[in-house]
Amino acid sequence: MFELIPFERTMRHLNTFDPFREMENIQRSFFSNSPVTSMLRADVSDKGDSYLLEAELPGFKKEDISIDIENDCLTISASRKQDSEDKSGNYIKRERFYGSCSRCFDVSGINTDGIEASYTDGVLSLNMPKKQENIPASRRLEIR
Repeated sequence: MFELIPFERTMRHLNTFDPFREMENIQRSFFSNSPVTSMLRADVSDKGDSYLLEAELPGFKKEDISIDIENDCLTISASRKQDSEDKSGNYIKRERFYGSCSRCFDVSGINTDGIEASYTDGVLSLNMPKKQENIPASRRLEIR
C-alpha cells in the first residue's frame, strides 16, 4: 500500500540522494542503538542573585552522581552499572539502560565556593550564587 509512517520523510520511490533523509537516518541509528545518550537535560533559571540549575537524572542514586569544578567548567556526571547478579537471561526485551552520561557548564560568572547541591525525585538541583561585581571605589585626587 502506501508508506504511511507518520513524521518521517519517505522518498523511497525516488532513487535520488536526499541529504536530509541521510542525516535523519544517521541520527536515528546513532541514538536508537546506544543505551545511554551522552547528554543530560537541564534547565537554568535566573533567580536574581543566583542561578538555579535543574538536571534530569532519573533512576540514578545520589552516590552515582558526581559534580566537579575545574577551570570555570562545572561537570555533572552520573554512571549506572549493570547488576551482574541476574544471570538467568530470561529477558524478552531489556530497555533499562546502564552506562554513564555527563555534561559541562560554564561557571565563570559563578561564586563556585557557594554552590549548593540537592537531589530529589530524579532531579539534581544546584543553587549557584553569582559573583559580586567589583565596583571600584571612587576617590578624588588632589592637585599639587
